[in-house]
Amino acid sequence: MASHGSWLFCLRTLSLSIFFDCTYCHFHSVLGNDVDSCKSLRLGQYLFYNFCFKPRIDDATQEPANCKDMIAWVECLPAPNVSCRLSNGTEFRFSGEEVGFNQSIPCRNVSGYSYKIAVALSLFLGWLGADRFYLGYPALGLLKFCTVGFCGIGSLVDFMLISMQIVGPSDKSDYIVDYYGARLTRLSITNDTYRRTQISP
Repeated sequence: MASHGSWLFCLRTLSLSIFFDCTYCHFHSVLGNDVDSCKSLRLGQYLFYNFCFKPRIDDATQEPANCKDMIAWVECLPAPNVSCRLSNGTEFRFSGEEVGFNQSIPCRNVSGYSYKIAVALSLFLGWLGADRFYLGYPALGLLKFCTVGFCGIGSLVDFMLISMQIVGPSDKSDYIVDYYGARLTRLSITNDTYRRTQISP
């Protein structure tokens, strides 16, 4: 009987100990780490185009000039009155003018093939195979030249495929697309997007 009671006492003590440990860890994580790293700021605590410096675009590639391993880094400024931890561990409250962290932006693999030149060659000289020669497909270019663009049907198909960027350069790189000073950006909203509370007027 005493053995049963001691086992029950030990089990209750262990359960209470686990409960208090979990509660302490939860409150410690909520209250103790209320200031996160500056790199973990969410959209709204910094705005990419307003608070991050735009990279210098290389005119020849239309990509950021400091691309390395398909990634370029830009300096970002947290929004005013946002506090976060710097890389050295110190907490800092920003005024909107100090650099807080570096943000990575993707670069494309380009090797000199221009999209507008490929489309123009396909439209005007596709029946001679000039588009395929330009993109690095000499065998298909010669076949189109000898068959006058597969009697025009192959030229039309190639024009549509190149226009939709389904057919690209033979080295698997991307086209150089001229954006005339502004990079096109596809905006996406995910569960990690920081949504600020909307106040109706």
